[in-house]
Amino acid sequence: QVELEESGGGSVQAGGSLRLSCKVSRYAYASYCMGWFRQAPGKEREGVAAIAGATTVYADSVKGRFTIARGDSENTWSLQMNSLKPEDTATYYCVTYDRCWASRLLFQSEVNNWGQGTQVTVSS
Repeated sequence: QVELEESGGGSVQAGGSLRLSCKVSRYAYASYCMGWFRQAPGKEREGVAAIAGATTVYADSVKGRFTIARGDSENTWSLQMNSLKPEDTATYYCVTYDRCWASRLLFQSEVNNWGQGTQVTVSS
């Protein structure tokens, strides 16, 4: 059973930054491939950022502001979020996949495990 442990959510004013972390265990691709999704109140979950090896993919809404990368410790991943906007307010989930096709990683149908979620609130 894959385990995902997220941390780093919180509240920030517009223009501020937050860094989310996700520690993954019992995942075959723990050092290679993972992603972040988010869900705002009343909206569907959407893929935000994902990474497979050296390839990163981002939703258009976060390009240039968010960066997904390996974390400081083994099997830990991060999502650095800069220039945050009120519309970034959501619950953020780290996710894993059965297969690591970069072109598909922002599709919810490709996700096989979800973290418990961490809340990010951006005030104007």
